[in-house]
Amino acid sequence: MKRVIVIADRAALFSLKLLVALHVLFFLSLLAVLLFAAGKAHAEIPSCTGADMLSALQKSDPSTYRKIEAEAAATPNGKGLLWKLEKTGEQPSFLFGTMHMTDPRVTALPPAAQKAYDGAGTIVIETTEVLDQQKMMAALLKQPELMMFTDSTTLSSLLSPDDAAAVDKALDERGIPPATVAKMKPWMLSAMVALPACELARKAGGVPVLDVKLAEDAKASGKSVEGLETVADQLRAMASLPMAFHMKGLVDTLKLGDRMNDVNETMIVLYQRGETGMFWPLFRAVLPGETGDATGYAAFEQTMITSRNKAMVDHAGPFLAKGSAFIAVGALHLPGPEGLVEDFRKAGYTVTAVD
Repeated sequence: MKRVIVIADRAALFSLKLLVALHVLFFLSLLAVLLFAAGKAHAEIPSCTGADMLSALQKSDPSTYRKIEAEAAATPNGKGLLWKLEKTGEQPSFLFGTMHMTDPRVTALPPAAQKAYDGAGTIVIETTEVLDQQKMMAALLKQPELMMFTDSTTLSSLLSPDDAAAVDKALDERGIPPATVAKMKPWMLSAMVALPACELARKAGGVPVLDVKLAEDAKASGKSVEGLETVADQLRAMASLPMAFHMKGLVDTLKLGDRMNDVNETMIVLYQRGETGMFWPLFRAVLPGETGDATGYAAFEQTMITSRNKAMVDHAGPFLAKGSAFIAVGALHLPGPEGLVEDFRKAGYTVTAVD
């Protein structure tokens, strides 16, 4: 049983790094796909594998599982993906939590969400830059320091010899020559190696993540498509976190290898159940209890979730004022006392879960 718990600890650490990747996935996945397509262009597309970690934990450590369940139940607005936004003088709008994934279980909207989407006049996603990749790349190349080390620093220069060797070995196993990513910022590389092979294969084949699919379908049907932030905003948020936090996350992510499949499956299972309030309790319950880690992850949550939520609510105002908007953002932004559901209530909206 102890071995299972240790595996869960390590997998949970990886899962948070995966979420870091997913929250800036729109740009970072492009590089991941390029690497995958270059090295695996003629390889057989791998199938998606993985086990639900929570189900395993329920059997191996029932007390920890009950603790996670209880904390999730106490999380404000921790159940549900679709929320109705209402304010006097405005036509109702909807807030929907997404996963930035291509898995068909994710990209098929639940019936209530599909109805809200079909009736919306404006579709709002995190960033519309993903719809014009050339324009997005041109904008980011104006700020290369967000993606690459522009001085003499390399990834290996920030690692111990043992960790540098482990990273090089893990990259080689993934078909990524270490020399080609030596100057890449760690959050860029973490995003690439965090994605399961099946996810990379679908992206390389042109399958869009849910958010992009919603925007592309909206444009095709004549709906207005808007964004709440830019890719540069997201990368600047990542860059503001301590480098040591990013480097530790990269090393731990690479060491986990194929266990990313279990993390991916667990996230999808929770998403299908609408259990948005269970993500953070899961992380907190099984992460190693080192003070440095706790501080780093608290900074991550503040920077990548809470602060961005405030900005998203502000930027959503004009679209909501027009009425009949469908706002689709990562599901991790929704729950909690500092989540988007509560933030919209603070902004004067009546926010109601839609079954």
